[in-house]
Amino acid sequence: MFDIIGRIKQKFRTARWRRDNCEKTLRLDYDLNNNSVVFDLGGYEGEWSSDIFSRYACNIHIFEPVREFSDVIRDRFKEIGNIIVYNFGLSSEDRTEQISVDNNSSSIFKTTGDKVENIALKNAVNFLKDNYIVKIDLMKINIEGGEYDLLDALVSDPAIGNIHNIQVQFHDFVPNAHDRMKKIQKKLAVTHELTYQYKFVWENWKRKG
Repeated sequence: MFDIIGRIKQKFRTARWRRDNCEKTLRLDYDLNNNSVVFDLGGYEGEWSSDIFSRYACNIHIFEPVREFSDVIRDRFKEIGNIIVYNFGLSSEDRTEQISVDNNSSSIFKTTGDKVENIALKNAVNFLKDNYIVKIDLMKINIEGGEYDLLDALVSDPAIGNIHNIQVQFHDFVPNAHDRMKKIQKKLAVTHELTYQYKFVWENWKRKG
C-alpha cells in the first residue's frame, strides 16, 4: 500500500517537471567540454550519459551495481574509450547489500522487484582518493535512497569541494527522508548554492566561487 501511495505522490511531483520540459533542459544544460569529468551514479541503461556525451564528449564514469544493467551500459559504450563503467555503487563505506531489481526503480530500500541481487558498494571518498580524482564537473545521483548515506559522507569530507555540480534526486521512501534531506541540504549550502529544485524530483547544487 505504501508503495502505491508513494508512486501516486511522485506522479504529481513530476507533473510540473515534465510540463517545464526539464528532462531535456535542466538535466543537460551545464558548462562542460571534452575535458570535463562527469560521474553518473545509478546509470541504469546509460540514457542520461548518452545524452551528456552527445553534447559534450566528456569523460564519464558510470556506476551501476546491478549486473544486467551494467552489462547493457558496457555494451552500449564499448567503442567509446572515455566512458568507464563500474559494476558497483558509491556510498559511505565498502559493503555488500541486497537490491530489489525493478528496472530504474531498483533499490536496497524496496521489495517491489521480481528478483533480489547481491551488489557491491564502495566508499566514495576512498574511491576518489585511490583514483586520484581531484575534480568532478558534474555528479548525477539517482540511486533510489542510497543518496543519503553517500551525501552524508561527501559533505563531511573536503572532497565535497571538488565537485562542481551535484544533480541529485532525493527519495522519500527512506526512513526519516525529510529530516535527512534537510540536514544534507544545510551542509551542502556551506560550499554550494541551489540552482534549481523540484522537491523529490531533481535538484542541482553548484559549487560557490
